[in-house]
Amino acid sequence: MNLIRSVRHGLAVASVAATMSLAGAAAHADAIEDLYAGETMTIVIGHPPGGSYDLYAQLAAAHLGKFIPGQPNVIVQHMPGGGGRKGAAFFINNTDPDGKTVAILPDTLGHTELLDPSRADWKSAEFRYIGRFAPANAAFVVRKDAPATTIEEMKEKEIIVACTGKGSRSGQQPTAIANMAGLKLKVICGYQGSAPAKLATLRGETDMTSENWAALAQDTTDLDNGDLKVVFQAGLVRDPDLPDVPLLFELTDDPDAKAVLRFISAGAPVGRSIMVHPGTSEDIIAALRTAFQAMLADPDFIADAKQRGAIIDPETGEYVESVMQEIMAASPDLIAAAMAAMDDSAATEVAQ
Repeated sequence: MNLIRSVRHGLAVASVAATMSLAGAAAHADAIEDLYAGETMTIVIGHPPGGSYDLYAQLAAAHLGKFIPGQPNVIVQHMPGGGGRKGAAFFINNTDPDGKTVAILPDTLGHTELLDPSRADWKSAEFRYIGRFAPANAAFVVRKDAPATTIEEMKEKEIIVACTGKGSRSGQQPTAIANMAGLKLKVICGYQGSAPAKLATLRGETDMTSENWAALAQDTTDLDNGDLKVVFQAGLVRDPDLPDVPLLFELTDDPDAKAVLRFISAGAPVGRSIMVHPGTSEDIIAALRTAFQAMLADPDFIADAKQRGAIIDPETGEYVESVMQEIMAASPDLIAAAMAAMDDSAATEVAQ
């Protein structure tokens, strides 16, 4: 009898709690709908039109709004400069935490803060994410008639690597590979973007270049016809499209070198993710995360992504935040070793 009463009491309490929870959820939904109804959401990216940042921003602009309560219009704002740092600084310091402005920013922001704090006007440990479209493994491609086209050959023969600018990932990562894995890579910087760097490699000015695989995969003509070959990739997990291509930290057996190469590749799982202002309320973040997941499952979105050639390998906002927290927890010794390995200040500048 007491047991039955206890169960009934528990059911009654649960029923009341569920009713209150539903009422609270309805109130939150109404508040979110009121926030976005008739409004415009802006997606800030720190890069010009074209490329993977714009690809995913335009996808979100076309589809995300219909899954957000209130169905706001969604537009893209380009703020190129400093390899995405200009857009990041603007987003963090000049927008309100009201959920009406979101951003798709470089996965390297945490590394920038740790390795060169003077260039980081943000606190990456406070970043909040809605979700990820795809990782950002950088694919290193070599020209078919380069002096060396395999990893073993690159330990014996020097090849020239195209770089967009000193201090960029395209300069720092090959420099670290040379220092940590013993490959003879000579970095030449100054190409105005990944497209000119790739063109320089195709026409023989350089032998190798690197680019986010999600961007390269939009047009694989040069890979399919054999003019270019992917020889290694930066990331923590091999991209599903590149299962036989080694990761940077797999190029060496030295544990200290492995640790450095893993650290400099650790932003890849952040990839192309939508983030909200760090001060945004949990109710708004939850609503946007729900909308993002609903968008990913939508047949129209899936068809559009396929038509645009966009890789969709998603993760939750919670996962992306955990990756960023792991990056920011790097030890001072590891940070110092990475800084030394990635120092591309001696790289040659391309003749203009």
